[in-house]
Amino acid sequence: MNQTWKIVIVVILIISIITVMTIKRNHIPEPNPTNTQTTMAKVNEPAKPNTAINSNIPKLIDLGSDTCIPCKEMAPILEELKTEYARVFQVQFLDIRKDPPLADVYNIKLMPTQIFFDASGKELYRHEGFYSKEDILAKWKDLGIDLELPE
Repeated sequence: MNQTWKIVIVVILIISIITVMTIKRNHIPEPNPTNTQTTMAKVNEPAKPNTAINSNIPKLIDLGSDTCIPCKEMAPILEELKTEYARVFQVQFLDIRKDPPLADVYNIKLMPTQIFFDASGKELYRHEGFYSKEDILAKWKDLGIDLELPE
């Protein structure tokens, strides 16, 4: 009888552990209440953490991390694009390690990911990984965006 109770207790413990592991694996974290604008955004709409990105021109959003090597390599490219083409399209970097819900909002699988939006906020194209300045400008041209700088 004593050994039977030990077996029953071990079985109950195993079932309890499996149940807890299953619950943890399937748990969806609650949205961060300090970032409700971002978590409430739809995947095909740009996030609104920075109101400067919300204008009537196309947008390029780069999602990555300031600790990611390809992201660091892209930082100067994004800054150049941001200043040189400010009147043609906007550029914004969003750090998904500092703001993890953004990865879900934008369905990010790999860092960095660049998402091209038209002026209305509709996603036109996405690219994963490092993206050179020349390739970004070529993609804008492919998407029909006139890159001639207004005077």
